[in-house]
Amino acid sequence: MRFIFFILTYIALSTFAFAQDDFLAKQYFADGDFEKALVFYEKLVEKNPRRTEYVQNLVSCYQQLEKYQEAEDFLNKRLKDRNPYPTLLIDLGYNYTLQENEEMAHTYYKKALDIIPKNPNYGYALGLQFQKYSLLDLAIKAFKKSMELNPALNFNFQMARIYGEQGNVEAMYNSYLNLVIDGKTSKSNILRSIHDFISEDAADKNNILLKKVLLERAQKNPDVLWNELLSWLFIQQKQYSSAFRQEKAIFKRINGSSTTRLENLGNNALANEEYDTAKDIYSYIIENTSNKITQLNAELNLIDIDLLNAKNGQLDAIQKKYDALVAVYGYKSQSLQLQVAYANFLTFKKNDPAPAEKLLKKSLELPLSDRGTAYLKLALGDILVYDKKFNEALIYFSQIQQKLKNDVLGQDARFKVAQTSFYKGDFDWALTQLKVLRSSTSQLVANDAMQLSLLISDNSLEDSTQTALKKYARADFLAYQNKTNEAITALGDILENHKGEKIEDEALLKQAQLFEKQKKFEDAQLNYQKIITFYGNGILADDAYYALGELYRKEFNDPVKAKEQYEKIIYNYQDSYYFPEARKNFRILRGDAIN
Repeated sequence: MRFIFFILTYIALSTFAFAQDDFLAKQYFADGDFEKALVFYEKLVEKNPRRTEYVQNLVSCYQQLEKYQEAEDFLNKRLKDRNPYPTLLIDLGYNYTLQENEEMAHTYYKKALDIIPKNPNYGYALGLQFQKYSLLDLAIKAFKKSMELNPALNFNFQMARIYGEQGNVEAMYNSYLNLVIDGKTSKSNILRSIHDFISEDAADKNNILLKKVLLERAQKNPDVLWNELLSWLFIQQKQYSSAFRQEKAIFKRINGSSTTRLENLGNNALANEEYDTAKDIYSYIIENTSNKITQLNAELNLIDIDLLNAKNGQLDAIQKKYDALVAVYGYKSQSLQLQVAYANFLTFKKNDPAPAEKLLKKSLELPLSDRGTAYLKLALGDILVYDKKFNEALIYFSQIQQKLKNDVLGQDARFKVAQTSFYKGDFDWALTQLKVLRSSTSQLVANDAMQLSLLISDNSLEDSTQTALKKYARADFLAYQNKTNEAITALGDILENHKGEKIEDEALLKQAQLFEKQKKFEDAQLNYQKIITFYGNGILADDAYYALGELYRKEFNDPVKAKEQYEKIIYNYQDSYYFPEARKNFRILRGDAIN
């Protein structure tokens, strides 16, 4: 028994000592203390001669210490072993490279490559070893030679990465595309890799190269894959009309295919204000799908586009379009989006909330899921708020909040409770709701909650009567009702009669946003600049910088000034909600490729 205990103790101590040597060797190597690392790696290699990691690091220690002869002797000794690992030939060749003996180096590099015909499977390890030493041409040669000898091998991914390092972008594209064709990796993974090399600029040389490669492949071997990739490229370049041509080709070639890709493209074009192209896409969807819900969504999107710049005289014609859709689809649980869209139109565009309330209350009698009910109640609550029926709206919002506590709809409802309470002038109850929402899983809800919470708390402390805050709440409510001119006037009253108070920067920001809605961009610009000048240290400075950047970029076509605004956010407001978009827009204007 004592003997067994002795053996077990010995094994445990040996294992501990080995683990300690391994840890110290790696630590000294990582710290660049190669003298100390060398001592431990010599011991580790002696105990574990087949561990390639130890062998590689020992050779690196010799070379870092310029002990080239010791490295050469060690490698030659290992090459005399039975079945030596062929990457040692590359290590020895590189040892000669470090001594500027290129003739001897290439002798050993050639010996390593000559092993591949005997066993093509070695090509992977040899290629990686060449790549490790930045011998990229030789790495490509190793991978290619192995693939030629054994077609079952596929090193296109490794080759693509090397071509990218070399700046041989066309070859890189071809290697990545070969992977997609062979089914060795997913299209989404390849697109992520390619995305690093292109930009939004269609004239960028890398974009032009990719288009060329895809068109060449499409001509040689027609396949829907090339249409999909060309569509993807056009979307990155925001050329939605060109992407639409590709998507139509995809749809026609795949009989009975889903319209999902077309719907996504239409939504993308709409979000990027390419309204004519979006209309063409939605019209095409309506003509080419038999799915009634898909048709309805496309019809509603077309009406939304019509509403963007509709004058009062055009609203009756748009209402007839809604009536025509109701005649076709009726009031059903499958067409809730139509009922909500029509109710919002009647309320917020035609200032006629009574029939909208009636419509949605009738819809609530349909057999609905919890989420369907919540969706309708949210819309109904909004309309009741518009009609100043605050208490009734609060009942609906509270019902959603209680039924779907952890759902996004529940969080939206809680924010609407706070917002409605704010409009009523019940600031304390609004604050109670907002404190909960500041940790919302929805970043947009959390940000809105933070903004409104700070507005109330800051202006309640300064003015116990909350006179200015009540005026602001009234102006905000007028804006909610789309009474833009009245809201601007109400905010002007605050700016005139409450100069220097905390509410001033909030009023300037809200008024500027309303000016933008009226396309009075110079007035909006002046307000944003006032916030920066007089409230540069306030909580709305980043809002002003970002909004000003967007104005310069989109409306004034002044990329230099736009970059200046985004740069302020990047360097001074890293925790801002706008930071990611400001950085992205700055880099686009600077000409960077954006991931």
